[in-house]
Amino acid sequence: MLVNILKKNGVNSEGVCFDKDARTALAFVTLRKDGEREFMFYRNPSADMLLKESELNMGLIKKAKIFHYGSISLITEPCRSAHIAAVKAAKEAGVLLSYDPNLRIPLWPSPEAAREGIKSIWNTADFIKVSDDEVEFITQGPSDEKNCLSLWYEGLKLLVVTDGDKGCRYFTKNFKGSVKGFAVNTVDTTGAGDAFVGSLLCSLAKDPSLYEDEGKLKETLTLANACGAICTTQKGAIPALPDIAAAQKLISGSK
Repeated sequence: MLVNILKKNGVNSEGVCFDKDARTALAFVTLRKDGEREFMFYRNPSADMLLKESELNMGLIKKAKIFHYGSISLITEPCRSAHIAAVKAAKEAGVLLSYDPNLRIPLWPSPEAAREGIKSIWNTADFIKVSDDEVEFITQGPSDEKNCLSLWYEGLKLLVVTDGDKGCRYFTKNFKGSVKGFAVNTVDTTGAGDAFVGSLLCSLAKDPSLYEDEGKLKETLTLANACGAICTTQKGAIPALPDIAAAQKLISGSK
């Protein structure tokens, strides 16, 4: 079903693996009154946890412009080793590495294990996107500028911190700043971070020098904020993903 959804939306699915014995993981999302979510997962174990290094499509990874990953694949073996091998292959091929920790504490043995796991591959990415909540979790302090900057390391090109409906903050080697969010009628925040980072990575794939030009970066982040905002106006993650026309309409309507 999921592969068919990808194909229907014009996404190349040749890298997808199937496991003959395990099922796809399920995530149960409960919505609070403010549209924020709580997650419960069913993995027993699920197919993604059983991905082996030998099953990786290295050719596909090496020819990518961007290799994007999270931290959930670091929780158990053999998936953890497959994840690390894929990151290494992408880095050696000169692919831009993009990391969104996507913190899901219930999946980890403990909050400490989650913190340690997320930080274990921190210094390999070229671009990192974190939410303000994740900054607080990782640094064990407020998501202020000092703690955001404590996540910076030599070799990182761009750090983006999302602040929900307030927008986002950005940090590069040469400049830092913030971009305002958009006021919308929020129904469900599921997928907003993915819509944001998907938009940003699309722009980066077209122009890898974005993080060197503050004006271009702010335009790109405005578009990403619009995509994240629109995604919260409907229930579900995939059905709510906007196209570029919807995002541009929201941007021009708020000027």
